[in-house]
Amino acid sequence: MAADEAPPRLVVATGNAGKLREIRGLLEPTGWQALSLSEAGVDSAEVIETGRSYLENAVAKAVAVARVSGLPALADDSGLEVDALGGRPGVTSARYGGPLLTDHERSARLLRELEGVPTSRRQARFRAVVVFALPGGERHVREGILAGRITAAPRGANGFGYDPVFEIADGRTLAEIGEEKQQLSHRSQALRAIMVVLGVLHGRA
Repeated sequence: MAADEAPPRLVVATGNAGKLREIRGLLEPTGWQALSLSEAGVDSAEVIETGRSYLENAVAKAVAVARVSGLPALADDSGLEVDALGGRPGVTSARYGGPLLTDHERSARLLRELEGVPTSRRQARFRAVVVFALPGGERHVREGILAGRITAAPRGANGFGYDPVFEIADGRTLAEIGEEKQQLSHRSQALRAIMVVLGVLHGRA
């Protein structure tokens, strides 16, 4: 890209500030400028999750935002899958227990449901599906998975969502590892795979 050439732009199809911050940090080396919904003039009402799978939700969000904004759009849908709960909360993770609950209240509900479940049966995983959609209809999909287990109580002051109750293999929660999350998380795995696509598309531009 020439020095006076504007970087290619994409819209991150999320209203979650923490998720937007993570995605921007990961995309910074690609040369793409990541816009928020408001910066792209997109109403957050365009970003809805009514699908029955991560893929359905991510595709719906990316395609809608690309159509409305006229720019490429990046969307993800992710969730926490707890084996002892039959895979719940899964695709409903962001609204588990109702749309008015805070992250802390959702985590508290999860821990209550796991009361009495021993450590050996608290296995869980975060799963993320990332979709990059172009206004013309082209789509690219990637997935990332991070295995771990649910703690007995929240730990750590970083992160968001269920991070304080999700323990990785070394015994720390995602809310305790700070910036390392950018390298380990389910979302970062999927985004790093999408970054390869973005690099190719940037070269085509």
